Amino acid sequence: MNKLMAFVAVLLLLAANQSFAQVSFQGKFEQGSLVRGTVAPGTKVTLNGDDVRVTPQGQFAIGFEREAKAEQALTLTYPDGLTEIKRLKIASRDYKIDRVEGIPKKIMKPNPEAQQRAAKDAKQAREARGQFIESDAFMQDFIWPVTGRISGVYGSQRVYNGKPGNPHFGVDVARPTGTVVVSPADGVITLSVPDMFYSGGTMIIDHGYGVSSTFLHLSKLYVQDGEQVKQGQPLAEIGATGRATGPHLDWRLNWFQMRLDPVTLVPPMSQVLAAEKAASQ
Repeated sequence: MNKLMAFVAVLLLLAANQSFAQVSFQGKFEQGSLVRGTVAPGTKVTLNGDDVRVTPQGQFAIGFEREAKAEQALTLTYPDGLTEIKRLKIASRDYKIDRVEGIPKKIMKPNPEAQQRAAKDAKQAREARGQFIESDAFMQDFIWPVTGRISGVYGSQRVYNGKPGNPHFGVDVARPTGTVVVSPADGVITLSVPDMFYSGGTMIIDHGYGVSSTFLHLSKLYVQDGEQVKQGQPLAEIGATGRATGPHLDWRLNWFQMRLDPVTLVPPMSQVLAAEKAASQ
């Protein structure tokens, strides 16, 4: 009888902690991905020992960069003091690598004035992404800011004369200049600049808790710093400003300063285009 009572007591204890010892995730555990999670309110979350900001409702976001390590540790300390360590397995991705030879040296070495201006632009963008906004908009189901042919993908890279260039950290959607770009989720505009050296018309939207969207090469901007925007709201127009070879939207996703793949938050473009076609018939 004593053994039975002890067993029942253990079951009751497990049942009491069941609501705490759980976490749900949205997203894939792979390189370049943003994953959103929900835990019991009041739970403390750390990723590889670093604190993760959690909303009062128990929602949080974590990211895994382009070359993220295969093993990561998520630690959850529940309100009752119970601690759980989840060993996350991060899947690797194959990235498109193009090799280009015969590039003239004068092209390989940018003008010092251009470099200085580009560095100033980059600092401005880092400061915009360094803000912290307490909004749970990052938990919304994101939509594509524009639909069309994908002409560039996250993680791709060119090797010029044997020297690797910077990877591409966004998804490019090719559409004509003037095509309207909408907000993929609610947020606050933290940067709205009509002319940056590399990115031309540039806009950053903060969706809360470190998650932000960046739009590059815009030809016209409708909103300014500090404005609150809603999902689906028109924000700008596509262009070929900055160092672009043709009109397109370069959409980038960040978790604080970590560069992630926007595609990890939205349905496949082929699925969205098929739905648009069906709706128009």
